[in-house]
Amino acid sequence: MSREHDLIVVGGGPAGLATALYAARAGLDTVVAEPRRAPVDKACGEGLMPGAVRALASLGLEVAGHPIAGIRYVQGSRRVQAAFRHGPGLGVRRTDLHTVLHEAVLAAGVPVLPLRVEEVRQDATGVSVPGAGLRAGWLVAADGLHSPVRRSLGLCVRSRRGPRYGLRRHYATSPWSPYVEVHCGRHGEAYVTPLGPRLVGVALLTDRRAPFDAQLERFPELAARLPAERAVTAVRGAGPLRQRARTRRHGRVLLVGDAAGYVDALTGEGVSLALAGAGALVENVRRGTPDRYEGDWKRVTRRHRLLTELLVRVRQQRVLAPLVVPAAERLPRVFTAVVNALA
Repeated sequence: MSREHDLIVVGGGPAGLATALYAARAGLDTVVAEPRRAPVDKACGEGLMPGAVRALASLGLEVAGHPIAGIRYVQGSRRVQAAFRHGPGLGVRRTDLHTVLHEAVLAAGVPVLPLRVEEVRQDATGVSVPGAGLRAGWLVAADGLHSPVRRSLGLCVRSRRGPRYGLRRHYATSPWSPYVEVHCGRHGEAYVTPLGPRLVGVALLTDRRAPFDAQLERFPELAARLPAERAVTAVRGAGPLRQRARTRRHGRVLLVGDAAGYVDALTGEGVSLALAGAGALVENVRRGTPDRYEGDWKRVTRRHRLLTELLVRVRQQRVLAPLVVPAAERLPRVFTAVVNALA
Protein backbone atom coordinates (compact mmCIF):
# COMPACT_ATOMS: atom_id res chain seq x y z
CA MET A 1 0.00 0.00 0.00
CA SER A 2 1.32 3.44 -0.91
CA ARG A 3 1.99 6.00 1.79
CA GLU A 4 -0.61 8.77 1.97
CA HIS A 5 0.68 12.34 2.10
CA ASP A 6 -1.18 15.48 3.02
CA LEU A 7 -0.24 17.21 -0.24
CA ILE A 8 1.13 16.23 -3.63
CA VAL A 9 2.47 19.22 -5.57
CA VAL A 10 2.66 18.64 -9.31
CA GLY A 11 5.24 21.01 -10.80
CA GLY A 12 8.53 22.26 -9.42
CA GLY A 13 8.57 25.82 -10.69
CA PRO A 14 8.32 28.84 -8.36
CA ALA A 15 4.59 28.31 -7.71
CA GLY A 16 4.98 24.63 -6.86
CA LEU A 17 8.13 25.06 -4.79
CA ALA A 18 6.64 27.99 -2.85
CA THR A 19 3.52 25.90 -2.17
CA ALA A 20 5.68 23.03 -0.92
CA LEU A 21 7.70 25.38 1.29
CA TYR A 22 4.59 26.98 2.82
CA ALA A 23 3.10 23.51 3.31
CA ALA A 24 6.19 22.10 5.03
CA ARG A 25 6.28 25.06 7.40
CA ALA A 26 2.59 24.49 8.15
CA GLY A 27 3.39 20.93 9.18
CA LEU A 28 1.85 19.26 6.12
CA ASP A 29 3.44 16.05 4.80
CA THR A 30 4.26 17.13 1.24
CA VAL A 31 5.91 15.73 -1.87
CA VAL A 32 6.75 17.46 -5.17
CA ALA A 33 6.61 15.77 -8.59
CA GLU A 34 8.88 17.45 -11.17
CA PRO A 35 10.47 15.54 -14.07
CA ARG A 36 13.01 18.24 -15.04
CA ARG A 37 16.39 18.51 -13.34
CA ALA A 38 17.08 21.61 -11.28
CA PRO A 39 17.56 24.40 -12.00
CA VAL A 40 14.60 24.77 -14.35
CA ASP A 41 14.73 27.66 -16.81
CA LYS A 42 11.78 29.41 -18.44
CA ALA A 43 11.17 32.24 -20.87
CA CYS A 44 10.26 35.14 -18.59
CA GLY A 45 11.21 38.75 -17.99
CA GLU A 46 13.15 37.87 -14.80
CA GLY A 47 12.20 41.06 -13.02
CA LEU A 48 10.80 40.57 -9.51
CA MET A 49 8.43 43.30 -8.44
CA PRO A 50 8.86 44.66 -4.87
CA GLY A 51 5.95 42.52 -3.68
CA ALA A 52 7.75 39.36 -4.78
CA VAL A 53 10.98 40.52 -3.12
CA ARG A 54 9.11 41.03 0.17
CA ALA A 55 7.34 37.67 -0.14
CA LEU A 56 10.64 35.84 -0.64
CA ALA A 57 12.13 37.68 2.35
CA SER A 58 9.15 36.65 4.49
CA LEU A 59 10.00 33.04 3.61
CA GLY A 60 13.53 33.70 4.84
CA LEU A 61 15.00 33.38 1.35
CA GLU A 62 17.86 35.49 0.04
CA VAL A 63 18.06 35.80 -3.73
CA ALA A 64 21.03 37.54 -5.33
CA GLY A 65 20.23 39.92 -8.16
CA HIS A 66 20.42 43.43 -9.55
CA PRO A 67 18.27 46.11 -7.85
CA ILE A 68 15.48 47.59 -9.98
CA ALA A 69 14.42 51.17 -9.23
CA GLY A 70 11.14 51.15 -11.16
CA ILE A 71 9.58 50.94 -14.62
CA ARG A 72 10.38 53.08 -17.66
CA TYR A 73 8.25 53.11 -20.82
CA VAL A 74 9.92 54.03 -24.10
CA GLN A 75 8.23 54.82 -27.40
CA GLY A 76 10.49 56.44 -29.99
CA SER A 77 11.86 59.62 -28.45
CA ARG A 78 9.28 59.56 -25.64
CA ARG A 79 10.17 58.29 -22.18
CA VAL A 80 8.23 58.14 -18.96
CA GLN A 81 9.28 56.41 -15.76
CA ALA A 82 7.95 55.66 -12.30
CA ALA A 83 10.04 54.72 -9.28
CA PHE A 84 8.93 52.05 -6.84
CA ARG A 85 7.78 53.72 -3.61
CA HIS A 86 8.13 50.80 -1.22
CA GLY A 87 11.52 49.29 -1.86
CA PRO A 88 13.31 48.11 -4.99
CA GLY A 89 12.50 45.25 -7.28
CA LEU A 90 15.15 42.75 -8.28
CA GLY A 91 16.45 41.47 -11.60
CA VAL A 92 17.14 37.75 -11.06
CA ARG A 93 18.05 34.99 -13.47
CA ARG A 94 15.25 32.46 -13.47
CA THR A 95 17.72 29.65 -12.80
CA ASP A 96 19.08 31.47 -9.73
CA LEU A 97 15.56 31.96 -8.34
CA HIS A 98 14.73 28.33 -8.95
CA THR A 99 17.93 27.15 -7.25
CA VAL A 100 17.16 29.11 -4.08
CA LEU A 101 13.58 27.78 -3.89
CA HIS A 102 14.61 24.22 -4.75
CA GLU A 103 17.32 24.11 -2.07
CA ALA A 104 14.94 25.58 0.52
CA VAL A 105 12.35 22.89 -0.22
CA LEU A 106 14.93 20.11 0.11
CA ALA A 107 16.22 21.67 3.33
CA ALA A 108 12.65 21.60 4.67
CA GLY A 109 12.61 17.83 4.13
CA VAL A 110 10.26 17.79 1.14
CA PRO A 111 11.14 15.12 -1.48
CA VAL A 112 11.27 16.28 -5.11
CA LEU A 113 10.53 13.18 -7.22
CA PRO A 114 11.46 12.94 -10.93
CA LEU A 115 7.90 12.19 -12.02
CA ARG A 116 5.81 13.48 -14.92
CA VAL A 117 2.13 13.72 -13.95
CA GLU A 118 -0.42 14.11 -16.73
CA GLU A 119 -3.55 12.71 -15.07
CA VAL A 120 -4.86 12.14 -11.59
CA ARG A 121 -7.61 10.12 -9.97
CA GLN A 122 -9.61 11.32 -7.02
CA ASP A 123 -12.31 10.08 -4.72
CA ALA A 124 -14.07 11.39 -1.64
CA THR A 125 -11.01 11.09 0.60
CA GLY A 126 -7.99 11.77 -1.59
CA VAL A 127 -6.11 11.97 -4.87
CA SER A 128 -3.73 9.48 -6.45
CA VAL A 129 -1.26 9.58 -9.33
CA PRO A 130 -1.72 6.49 -11.54
CA GLY A 131 1.38 4.32 -11.81
CA ALA A 132 3.42 6.36 -9.33
CA GLY A 133 2.26 4.93 -6.01
CA LEU A 134 1.46 8.42 -4.75
CA ARG A 135 -1.66 9.35 -2.83
CA ALA A 136 -2.56 12.39 -0.74
CA GLY A 137 -5.52 14.16 0.77
CA TRP A 138 -5.00 17.01 -1.70
CA LEU A 139 -3.15 17.57 -4.96
CA VAL A 140 -1.85 20.93 -6.18
CA ALA A 141 -1.58 21.50 -9.92
CA ALA A 142 1.35 23.91 -10.27
CA ASP A 143 2.39 22.54 -13.65
CA GLY A 144 2.53 25.76 -15.60
CA LEU A 145 0.93 27.69 -18.41
CA HIS A 146 -0.20 24.63 -20.36
CA SER A 147 -0.99 22.52 -17.28
CA PRO A 148 -1.54 18.85 -18.21
CA VAL A 149 -3.51 18.36 -14.98
CA ARG A 150 -5.82 21.27 -15.78
CA ARG A 151 -6.37 19.87 -19.26
CA SER A 152 -6.98 16.31 -18.05
CA LEU A 153 -9.70 17.57 -15.69
CA GLY A 154 -11.46 19.48 -18.47
CA LEU A 155 -10.87 22.85 -16.79
CA CYS A 156 -9.39 24.72 -19.77
CA VAL A 157 -11.43 27.58 -21.24
CA ARG A 158 -10.72 28.61 -24.83
CA SER A 159 -9.76 32.26 -25.23
CA ARG A 160 -11.35 34.34 -27.96
CA ARG A 161 -8.52 36.88 -27.91
CA GLY A 162 -5.68 36.90 -30.38
CA PRO A 163 -2.72 34.96 -28.96
CA ARG A 164 0.43 36.63 -27.62
CA TYR A 165 3.82 34.98 -27.28
CA GLY A 166 7.00 35.57 -25.30
CA LEU A 167 10.65 35.22 -26.35
CA ARG A 168 13.70 35.77 -24.14
CA ARG A 169 17.45 36.08 -24.58
CA HIS A 170 20.41 37.39 -22.53
CA TYR A 171 23.15 39.78 -23.58
CA ALA A 172 26.58 40.40 -22.07
CA THR A 173 26.38 44.15 -21.72
CA SER A 174 26.24 46.59 -18.82
CA PRO A 175 22.74 47.75 -17.89
CA TRP A 176 22.24 51.32 -19.08
CA SER A 177 19.36 51.98 -16.71
CA PRO A 178 18.37 51.00 -13.15
CA TYR A 179 14.79 50.62 -14.46
CA VAL A 180 13.09 47.82 -16.32
CA GLU A 181 12.62 49.40 -19.73
CA VAL A 182 9.46 48.60 -21.67
CA HIS A 183 9.90 49.53 -25.33
CA CYS A 184 6.53 49.80 -27.04
CA GLY A 185 6.23 48.76 -30.68
CA ARG A 186 3.43 48.26 -33.14
CA HIS A 187 3.00 44.54 -32.50
CA GLY A 188 4.25 44.18 -28.94
CA GLU A 189 6.74 45.18 -26.29
CA ALA A 190 10.41 44.58 -25.53
CA TYR A 191 11.38 44.35 -21.85
CA VAL A 192 14.98 45.03 -20.85
CA THR A 193 15.81 43.87 -17.30
CA PRO A 194 19.16 44.55 -15.60
CA LEU A 195 20.40 41.25 -14.17
CA GLY A 196 24.02 41.96 -13.22
CA PRO A 197 27.01 44.24 -13.80
CA ARG A 198 27.47 42.79 -17.30
CA LEU A 199 24.15 41.14 -18.07
CA VAL A 200 20.71 42.19 -19.28
CA GLY A 201 17.73 40.09 -20.19
CA VAL A 202 15.51 40.97 -23.14
CA ALA A 203 11.97 39.59 -23.27
CA LEU A 204 9.76 40.21 -26.29
CA LEU A 205 5.98 40.02 -25.98
CA THR A 206 4.29 39.97 -29.34
CA ASP A 207 1.24 38.94 -31.31
CA ARG A 208 3.41 37.98 -34.30
CA ARG A 209 5.24 34.67 -34.68
CA ALA A 210 8.73 35.36 -35.99
CA PRO A 211 12.35 34.66 -34.95
CA PHE A 212 13.79 36.67 -32.06
CA ASP A 213 16.23 38.67 -34.22
CA ALA A 214 13.47 39.63 -36.65
CA GLN A 215 11.30 40.75 -33.73
CA LEU A 216 14.16 42.73 -32.17
CA GLU A 217 14.73 44.63 -35.44
CA ARG A 218 11.32 46.25 -34.88
CA PHE A 219 12.97 48.10 -31.98
CA PRO A 220 15.88 49.86 -33.76
CA GLU A 221 17.27 51.54 -30.62
CA LEU A 222 17.53 48.22 -28.82
CA ALA A 223 18.84 46.36 -31.85
CA ALA A 224 21.68 48.90 -32.10
CA ARG A 225 22.59 48.40 -28.41
CA LEU A 226 22.37 44.61 -28.57
CA PRO A 227 24.37 43.19 -31.48
CA ALA A 228 24.01 39.44 -32.01
CA GLU A 229 27.61 38.74 -30.98
CA ARG A 230 26.76 39.86 -27.42
CA ALA A 231 24.02 37.25 -27.02
CA VAL A 232 25.07 34.70 -24.41
CA THR A 233 22.04 32.40 -24.22
CA ALA A 234 19.79 30.68 -26.69
CA VAL A 235 16.30 32.01 -27.33
CA ARG A 236 13.53 30.58 -25.17
CA GLY A 237 9.87 30.94 -26.02
CA ALA A 238 6.49 30.64 -24.30
CA GLY A 239 2.87 30.96 -25.34
CA PRO A 240 0.15 31.46 -26.15
CA LEU A 241 0.29 33.46 -22.94
CA ARG A 242 -3.40 33.89 -22.10
CA GLN A 243 -4.78 30.81 -20.35
CA ARG A 244 -8.05 30.45 -18.48
CA ALA A 245 -9.29 27.87 -15.99
CA ARG A 246 -12.95 27.23 -15.14
CA THR A 247 -12.16 27.08 -11.45
CA ARG A 248 -9.20 26.95 -9.08
CA ARG A 249 -10.65 23.96 -7.19
CA HIS A 250 -11.93 20.74 -8.70
CA GLY A 251 -12.78 18.22 -6.00
CA ARG A 252 -9.51 17.61 -4.18
CA VAL A 253 -7.34 19.23 -6.82
CA LEU A 254 -6.28 22.87 -6.35
CA LEU A 255 -4.66 24.99 -9.07
CA VAL A 256 -1.97 27.60 -8.41
CA GLY A 257 0.46 29.77 -10.38
CA ASP A 258 0.15 29.87 -14.16
CA ALA A 259 -1.92 26.67 -14.07
CA ALA A 260 -4.67 28.60 -12.23
CA GLY A 261 -5.01 31.06 -15.12
CA TYR A 262 -2.81 33.65 -16.77
CA VAL A 263 -3.66 36.95 -18.42
CA ASP A 264 -0.39 38.25 -19.87
CA ALA A 265 3.22 38.96 -18.94
CA LEU A 266 2.69 42.67 -19.67
CA THR A 267 2.87 43.75 -16.02
CA GLY A 268 5.59 41.30 -14.92
CA GLU A 269 3.81 39.98 -11.83
CA GLY A 270 3.97 36.22 -12.42
CA VAL A 271 6.19 35.36 -9.46
CA SER A 272 4.36 37.75 -7.10
CA LEU A 273 1.04 36.13 -7.94
CA ALA A 274 2.48 32.62 -7.66
CA LEU A 275 3.75 33.35 -4.15
CA ALA A 276 0.49 34.99 -3.07
CA GLY A 277 -1.58 32.14 -4.50
CA ALA A 278 0.63 29.52 -2.85
CA GLY A 279 0.24 31.16 0.54
CA ALA A 280 -3.55 31.38 0.20
CA LEU A 281 -3.82 27.76 -0.95
CA VAL A 282 -1.78 26.30 1.91
CA GLU A 283 -3.56 28.42 4.51
CA ASN A 284 -6.92 27.08 3.35
CA VAL A 285 -5.73 23.47 3.33
CA ARG A 286 -4.26 23.95 6.82
CA ARG A 287 -7.52 25.45 8.13
CA GLY A 288 -9.69 22.86 6.43
CA THR A 289 -11.43 25.52 4.33
CA PRO A 290 -10.57 24.53 0.73
CA ASP A 291 -13.91 25.88 -0.45
CA ARG A 292 -12.61 29.38 0.37
CA TYR A 293 -9.54 29.09 -1.85
CA GLU A 294 -11.33 30.19 -5.03
CA GLY A 295 -12.50 33.40 -3.39
CA ASP A 296 -9.12 34.05 -1.79
CA TRP A 297 -7.33 33.48 -5.12
CA LYS A 298 -9.64 35.94 -6.84
CA ARG A 299 -9.06 38.48 -4.07
CA VAL A 300 -5.25 38.35 -4.14
CA THR A 301 -5.12 38.44 -7.96
CA ARG A 302 -8.02 40.83 -8.67
CA ARG A 303 -6.03 44.05 -9.04
CA HIS A 304 -3.49 42.39 -11.29
CA ARG A 305 -6.13 40.74 -13.47
CA LEU A 306 -8.16 43.90 -13.95
CA LEU A 307 -5.21 46.19 -14.69
CA THR A 308 -3.51 43.68 -16.95
CA GLU A 309 -6.72 42.99 -18.89
CA LEU A 310 -7.16 46.74 -19.41
CA LEU A 311 -3.57 47.31 -20.54
CA VAL A 312 -3.58 44.35 -22.92
CA ARG A 313 -6.85 45.50 -24.50
CA VAL A 314 -5.44 48.97 -25.02
CA ARG A 315 -2.15 47.63 -26.40
CA GLN A 316 -4.01 45.45 -28.91
CA GLN A 317 -6.02 48.38 -30.26
CA ARG A 318 -4.05 49.83 -33.17
CA VAL A 319 -5.55 53.28 -32.62
CA LEU A 320 -5.06 53.39 -28.84
CA ALA A 321 -1.69 51.62 -28.49
CA PRO A 322 0.45 54.57 -29.70
CA LEU A 323 -1.27 56.83 -27.14
CA VAL A 324 -0.21 54.90 -24.01
CA VAL A 325 3.21 56.52 -23.50
CA PRO A 326 2.07 60.07 -24.45
CA ALA A 327 -0.82 59.70 -21.97
CA ALA A 328 1.57 58.53 -19.26
CA GLU A 329 3.80 61.55 -19.97
CA ARG A 330 0.85 63.91 -19.52
CA LEU A 331 -0.39 62.12 -16.40
CA PRO A 332 2.78 61.11 -14.51
CA ARG A 333 1.01 60.77 -11.15
CA VAL A 334 -1.51 58.35 -12.64
CA PHE A 335 1.28 56.34 -14.29
CA THR A 336 3.22 56.20 -11.02
CA ALA A 337 0.09 55.12 -9.15
CA VAL A 338 -0.58 52.30 -11.62
CA VAL A 339 3.02 51.06 -11.48
CA ASN A 340 3.00 51.02 -7.69
CA ALA A 341 -0.43 49.41 -7.52
CA LEU A 342 1.02 46.53 -9.53
CA ALA A 343 4.27 46.55 -7.56
